[in-house]
Amino acid sequence: MRDYEGALLGFTAGIVGEVETARDIVQETFLKLYVQPAGQISDPGLKSWLYTVCRNRALDCLRRRKRLVSLEDESLEPLVAEGKSPDELVAQHEETATVLRFVKRLPANQQEVIKLKFQADLSYKEISAITGLSNSNVGFLIHTALHRLRQMLNHEISPAH
Repeated sequence: MRDYEGALLGFTAGIVGEVETARDIVQETFLKLYVQPAGQISDPGLKSWLYTVCRNRALDCLRRRKRLVSLEDESLEPLVAEGKSPDELVAQHEETATVLRFVKRLPANQQEVIKLKFQADLSYKEISAITGLSNSNVGFLIHTALHRLRQMLNHEISPAH
């Protein structure tokens, strides 16, 4: 629980848009894990299983609400940067806020795979298992999203173009 709770909470809050609802979903996920028969979920597959269950429960929650909620910046865990000066921390925070603002402009499927890849640090195979997309489709979505983010960032840096 200690290893995955924080990351699952941030991921789930990004889907449902509410930290309290995300906490409930993560707690339900760990309870579901607890009642699983011993040995049913292998250690290498645990991370994918947890993210899949959280994702499915979060999407069920959204369906019940009948609306989509965007990722709230407040729901992200603060970045820990040891040994950095306050100026460097402020610059890093501003850069992160800019990237998150651009991520919100991406299509929902690209946002999801980008969050899973870079926030949750999952492999293409794990993302594929969670989303039900093929490995090649996951790779295509990540490639397309990164390309689009680069374009937006380049435009932000040199708006005259």
